Amino acid sequence: MRRVELDHGVEVDKSAWWAQIPAVAAVLERGLNIPAGVTFLVGENGSGKSTLVEALAGAYGLNVEGGSRSARHRTRETESPLGGMLRVIRTPGRRANAYFLRAETMHGLYTYLQDNVGDPGAFHESSHGEGFLELLESRFTGYGFYLMDEPEGPLSFTSTLSLLARLDVLRGAGAQVVVATHSPLLTALPGATILELGDHGIRRTLWSELEIVAHWRRFLAGPDAYLGRLL
Repeated sequence: MRRVELDHGVEVDKSAWWAQIPAVAAVLERGLNIPAGVTFLVGENGSGKSTLVEALAGAYGLNVEGGSRSARHRTRETESPLGGMLRVIRTPGRRANAYFLRAETMHGLYTYLQDNVGDPGAFHESSHGEGFLELLESRFTGYGFYLMDEPEGPLSFTSTLSLLARLDVLRGAGAQVVVATHSPLLTALPGATILELGDHGIRRTLWSELEIVAHWRRFLAGPDAYLGRLL
């Protein structure tokens, strides 16, 4: 995927909640270039990270609740209609593997894979984090287009490091990966593109300049400065 932009002739309800998110409004107005390698979408809750990564999945033809193009599972529709309004501009070439991992709907994906597809993975029988890593190992392999929404959620510090290493392996295989995350650990991946979402819309930044990195540094250096105001 080289770029997404509003499709020709599509009318957008600018009063809709999702269209008023600055990052989404920026995509609707100017489109969004998707770099090669690993790209992180970073921002506070409500900044549009999940809305955008779900839209990328939908525009690419993936199940917006997680899985591949052929995944047929659904719980309750909560995502915006943005994915159906976007036009995908691709680099001509061979058809790539593609998969979407969405942390908040993993239970439904696990059930679908085990009950409907007959996947041998012990997803429900493992801890949340172990099942997560097992899915990464089996589905996120080689050249392809991969999306993840807050994958650090079920993972320990050590497992998050394993995910970081996995992202580097995928990048080395020529994969393109977009990750929505709050994790200062994941975003430390050298050479990754970091897009910060906020009231400004979307801007490219450096790991050392991320607000979340600054907050964690200050908290770890002196927790009482935060806790004293909260407790």
